[in-house]
Amino acid sequence: MANEGMIAETISIKGANGDEIDAYAARPSGDGPFPGVLVIHHMPGWDEWSKEVVRRMAHHGYAAICPNLHHRAGPGPFEEVVARVREAGGSRDDFVVADLEASVDYLLALTSSNGKVGAIGFCSGGRISYMVGAKIKKLNAVVDCWGGNVVVDADKLTPAQPQAVIDMTSEIDCPVLGLFGNDDANPDPEQVNTIEAELKKHGKTYDFHRYDNAGHAFLAWERPNYRQAAAVEAWPEIFAFYEKNLR
Repeated sequence: MANEGMIAETISIKGANGDEIDAYAARPSGDGPFPGVLVIHHMPGWDEWSKEVVRRMAHHGYAAICPNLHHRAGPGPFEEVVARVREAGGSRDDFVVADLEASVDYLLALTSSNGKVGAIGFCSGGRISYMVGAKIKKLNAVVDCWGGNVVVDADKLTPAQPQAVIDMTSEIDCPVLGLFGNDDANPDPEQVNTIEAELKKHGKTYDFHRYDNAGHAFLAWERPNYRQAAAVEAWPEIFAFYEKNLR
């Protein structure tokens, strides 16, 4: 389903603690009804590629939103903002969940909403997508694209991120699609095996796809990591998964 017309804009939503945060939103023109997609940006931040993904979702008939999860780290070039986030041990998980739940509420409040919302996240956003699949019960489907640090040792936990996301698996109430490159180091194939085993143990609905000759960020067409063959296979998997679970 392709929509030639769309409305795309930067908006403001109230996130954790009522903080005003920027978010980029796009929706197809027309009355709908349209499903929603929550786009969760990668560690490089709320960048051009993340916003292009939002518009891609709108082109395919989804209302989409991507909030700036690094906004509390202050202004500045992406590299400086990301450095501050890393120095703080990552964005606080409780704040991130609240910011994203506010974004889901925005999508559900649209008059064109069909009442269903999915999530997709990349890199650290993939970890977050897995997490909100457990924590935000309003979600109907989540996509984890090469989410790193889902599986972590106890000594890698921080006050900002105090629980390993894999330990939240039992709380997931919606289908999960996972996309991974077999040349990735985080998550490496063994970590992907561990995640799959945990989903299977808890009887969750999931579908994992693993791609040879692809590593981290293989969908990101503006980066050297981009792998066309894997991307050409992966995007249809994403949209087929959403068609099944959100339409």
